[in-house]
Amino acid sequence: MGVVVAHAVRPIVLTGGIGSGKSRVASVFHEWGAYVVDADQLARDVVEPGTKGRAAVENLLGPKVVAADGSLDRAAMADLVFTDPALLAELEGIIHPLVHEAGQRRFAHAPVGSVRVYEVPLPGRSPFDETPLVVVVDAPDDVRRQRLLGRGLSADQIAARMSSQPSRAEWLALADEVIDNSGSEAELLALAGTLWRQITGQDPPVGPES
Repeated sequence: MGVVVAHAVRPIVLTGGIGSGKSRVASVFHEWGAYVVDADQLARDVVEPGTKGRAAVENLLGPKVVAADGSLDRAAMADLVFTDPALLAELEGIIHPLVHEAGQRRFAHAPVGSVRVYEVPLPGRSPFDETPLVVVVDAPDDVRRQRLLGRGLSADQIAARMSSQPSRAEWLALADEVIDNSGSEAELLALAGTLWRQITGQDPPVGPES
């Protein structure tokens, strides 16, 4: 069951660079009762087999991005588009409008008074009617690189992905609030808990130390 807040709460756009830890913060907010929609998952949904998004992606990138089981080979897609800014822009032009529409549909089902969180890898159009609170999860570039190496990405893959996103300074300039994820898990939970109290006026349903 989601948490319902007595006073009006601005919807939240939760974002940050690759390796920053935004998905961890999103999962914590979800555990605390927020209604969280993951734009990355929506981006997968809108290119499922049989969708207009899938047809458009195959038309743009060709059959080489289709795996043997019929799913999209996301590693192959990434290798293509993260080294070609024009191609990346074309792909985003296909997927982003579909994701935006899907996000609007999902948030239409959010309980009244719920804390609505849109987890998105790049800020831009939000699915909300009102102006959202932009929360950026931040970590130094070297910390992010180490995390991504731990996920099995190569140095070249990391460089390509990071260069396709805003710089750290650009991320911070977009933020209404920043969660520093350069430290430990306990420190991250404490900071997330502080922001939760600021947003909702309530303690996290399960304390930030848990």
